[in-house]
Amino acid sequence: MAQDYDEARPEVAEASQRTLKAVQQMDAPSAMSVQTDLEEADLSEGTELPGAMVLDELVVQVVPQGPDEFVCGECFALRHRSQITHEFKGVKLCRDCAEL
Repeated sequence: MAQDYDEARPEVAEASQRTLKAVQQMDAPSAMSVQTDLEEADLSEGTELPGAMVLDELVVQVVPQGPDEFVCGECFALRHRSQITHEFKGVKLCRDCAEL
C-alpha cells in the first residue's frame, strides 16, 4: 500500500486546529483600533530630538580640486596624485580601488 508522505500526521493536524481556534478566540485588536491607537499616540509632532538639526542651514566652504589631486573613477574620492595606479581612457584609479 502506498503512503502519502506529504499528508499531515493526525496529531500535528489536531494541534494546528487547536492553535487556530485558540488564536481566533483571543481578544485581538482590529486593524482600525490599532490605527486609531497609533494616531492618538503619535507624539513626534512638535517634539525635537536632542542634537537634531531642524530648519538649520549648513554652511560649508567648498575647496576646489587642487592641481596635485585627482578624483578616482571607481570610488569617486578625491586623492593625491601620488595614489594614481592606473589610468585608462582618462579615468584614473587610486591604489585602494586597484587592489580590489
